[in-house]
Amino acid sequence: MGHYTANLRDIEFCLFDLLARDQILGSSIYKDLDRETAMGMLEEIKRLAENDLAASFVDGDRIGTIFDKSTGDVKLPESFKKSYRTFMDNEWWRIDAPEEIGGTLIPQSLRWAIAEMVLGSNPAIHIYASGTAFAHVAYMFGTPEQKRMAQIMVDNDWGATMQLTEPDAGSDVGAGRSKAVKQDDGTWHITGTKRFITSGDSDLNPNIIHFVLARPEGAGPGTKGLSLFLVPKFMFDLETGALGKRNGAYVTNVEHKMGLNVSSTCEMNLGEKEPAVGYLLGEVHDGIAQMFKVIEYARMMVGTKAIATLSAGYQQALSYAKVRVQGPDLTKAADKAIPRVTIINHPDVRRSLMVQKAYSEGMRALVLYTASIQDAVAIARAEKDESKIKDFEALNDLLLPIVKGYGSEKSWVLLGTESLQTFGGSGFTQDWPLEQYVRDAKIDTLYEGTTAIQGLDFFFRKIIKDGGRAIGLLAKEIVAFCASGGALAQEKLALGKSLEDVNSMMGTMVGFAMESQEKPEEIYKTGLNTTRLLMSVGEVIIGWLLLRQAEIATNKSATPSRDADFYAGKIAAAKFFITTVLPHIQAERKIIEAETGGLMSIPESAF
Repeated sequence: MGHYTANLRDIEFCLFDLLARDQILGSSIYKDLDRETAMGMLEEIKRLAENDLAASFVDGDRIGTIFDKSTGDVKLPESFKKSYRTFMDNEWWRIDAPEEIGGTLIPQSLRWAIAEMVLGSNPAIHIYASGTAFAHVAYMFGTPEQKRMAQIMVDNDWGATMQLTEPDAGSDVGAGRSKAVKQDDGTWHITGTKRFITSGDSDLNPNIIHFVLARPEGAGPGTKGLSLFLVPKFMFDLETGALGKRNGAYVTNVEHKMGLNVSSTCEMNLGEKEPAVGYLLGEVHDGIAQMFKVIEYARMMVGTKAIATLSAGYQQALSYAKVRVQGPDLTKAADKAIPRVTIINHPDVRRSLMVQKAYSEGMRALVLYTASIQDAVAIARAEKDESKIKDFEALNDLLLPIVKGYGSEKSWVLLGTESLQTFGGSGFTQDWPLEQYVRDAKIDTLYEGTTAIQGLDFFFRKIIKDGGRAIGLLAKEIVAFCASGGALAQEKLALGKSLEDVNSMMGTMVGFAMESQEKPEEIYKTGLNTTRLLMSVGEVIIGWLLLRQAEIATNKSATPSRDADFYAGKIAAAKFFITTVLPHIQAERKIIEAETGGLMSIPESAF
């Protein structure tokens, strides 16, 4: 066994008890799947994750990448390559490929449940294996020739990168200066420098297709002027896939990072040594819209990675707390001769473990609930139900910044302040995986848009631009649940009060935004609180999902079973979250209502 323990029992509970995924299996586009098959897939990936994939987790961190600056080539540890090869040879890539080019169609809820275990055991494997997901985008938007390219990417296990960021254009993607010049043969020559490019090079794949945003010669400024180009590492024969000469896209540096060391994060130079030949995706200039399909996938992956790592940290902390003997029981502390107890018997350790349990299980439910909305989008599209498509797409768009922004921020904080803390000084050493979890998880709050950017996107795009439609649909569902009474009636009323606080926060911030039309500086009041709102909405959604689970567990507890302790844990986690976390939302509401924007008038020299 490696460092990782998957929580398959909770994954199964979320999929089939909370989200009733068995109701979509065996029908419509998922007619070839049933619960037994789905569970078989989950059990197999659990076995693979806990053993073959987890086996190289430490090597990947300690050895990391080996970069040859003279050639621009990156090599990875042999043990990591073995883990990656095992994952790919077992054909798990098929769940990301279109059926037309060898993929296997499964619900997104099952797909992201599988991803959790891969990302929790060895996240870089999932990241390097994303070439198939990129191929899906090329197939979706591409010309017939580019669809053939997607087929070759899948058949030959080619890697892929997403190239947006430039040294002077990070989150401000529209400021990018990489240039594309059309050639007489219909190809484009790309020039420019890209930075922080994940999987920019490795010796895992025979070829890599770089998905590059660049500005065609003569195009306008900002994001609207950017187009998306497919730039191979090696040129190749479109009929056979045989590799040809080296293309002009080279790694010039590999970042020395805080964590996730086996994932090569590269600076790329395009067109300096020789032309970097690219192909305009779909032969249309619609780069940002096309790239957002990749970005949406990446944001879902980042949030899932963070939440999977928190779950792994909690499992480690829980196991340690059950065996580490330290100090007497608090009720008998005065008796120096009393036997020492395991630390799970100490009140603050129990508090810490319950915090970890509630958040890891609540955020797992958040990921899989979001994925269930993606299931609904896929089914609605297949059945051409336009009204449902719009509603479910809006809900998915609303939830993605919560999965990514809230999920990554909470996971990072809790891994350091609770999971690692459970180990005391031992957690600070490399004897245990927690210190690596903390380092590896920090990036999740940063890439694919920092938490601040997720907050801005959530408020201005997913609430204001959407006219409050999606948030209204979600709130309506939560309100109905809160009014349903039952054994958890008091907890539901508390959840309803927190939802009212969040609605008040949104109303106040919308008011600031409206006032800014007359007094522009009023928008600062909103900007100072978008992250606060994002986190508060996340807390309400987690409270709702935990209470839904607790209600199911309460009903199931009426019949004696071997899962009695599991259900008791579900009820305890929900009640704990409602009573210890949600009360803070009222304070957040009061902070927003008292906002003056004064922070923006303080001179820089005062900081």
